[in-house]
Amino acid sequence: MRIFSRRDLPDDSESVITDDLRSRTVRLFAMVGETISAATLALLDGNREAGKNAVAQDEEIDRLARELIREVESLLLSEPAPSSIDRQELLTLLRVLPEVERNGDLAEHIARRAVRGLGAEMSPRSRGLIERMGEVASSIWRLATDALLDGRPEATGEIEDTDDELDELHVALTAELVSGSMSVPVAVEVAMVGRFYERFGDHCVNLARRRVNTSAD
Repeated sequence: MRIFSRRDLPDDSESVITDDLRSRTVRLFAMVGETISAATLALLDGNREAGKNAVAQDEEIDRLARELIREVESLLLSEPAPSSIDRQELLTLLRVLPEVERNGDLAEHIARRAVRGLGAEMSPRSRGLIERMGEVASSIWRLATDALLDGRPEATGEIEDTDDELDELHVALTAELVSGSMSVPVAVEVAMVGRFYERFGDHCVNLARRRVNTSAD
């Protein structure tokens, strides 16, 4: 079951959930995926301008998420009351939107390190590990999007497995950081970047679990 299951029905005219609300929600998910990929590339390429663009993208993510939250809250309180199907979908959306916004923030934190030129100061091994963490983060976000928007609850298992890989990469990155291959200030910043990716994966797991739990209600 997906967030917007009513779009599969032939007549959606009585639903309070509009095509515009659906399309903006899909766009929000896409923007987060774009931002985590762009932030990773900017960091590794030392592209400060691309990093600034990713930071600006997160500002748009925050704006859109807040706009959607206000709209969903208004619809839940509207008269006449939404149907039971609409109410369930709106409540699900209200629960997941803050998590989606937080993942955009995590991508923005990585982009800010790109703006500061951190990538050029990283050791070769840490760069390789961060590159892989970025790839896995993009993959787990696609899986989370499938689970929430395309009605694939079976993707939850794949998401948890993918999150395990992110955790393992984070452990490997931590080992590299304590090896002394980078200066302490650089190592501290790289450690934060690794943590951002790890938290990104955790939020994806939370999103998938929220959807499964809601569908079971």
